[in-house]
Amino acid sequence: MAKGYWVSVYRTIADPEKVAAYDKLAGPAVEAAGGRLLSRGSRVVAHDAGIAERTVLIEFDSFEQAVAARASAAYQEALAALADGVERDFRIIEGLD
Repeated sequence: MAKGYWVSVYRTIADPEKVAAYDKLAGPAVEAAGGRLLSRGSRVVAHDAGIAERTVLIEFDSFEQAVAARASAAYQEALAALADGVERDFRIIEGLD
């Protein structure tokens, strides 16, 4: 079964306090849903139209698990805390077998 990944690239961070509140809620929500944080805020080299702001990569055992985690009540609470604190590109992608 192919793994699922959350890839989140922050274009701008308007409110670091909202990001901190989001982090406190999102971490436990992701872990409870079976997600594993692979990278958060690590060094980035951006190319082409890329933006070298905060980038997050989270791995799940399956694509379906990744989709379900995004829809979970716990993660929705984290999103509410983040609100308009950032502009980001958030994708759920399926890995290769």
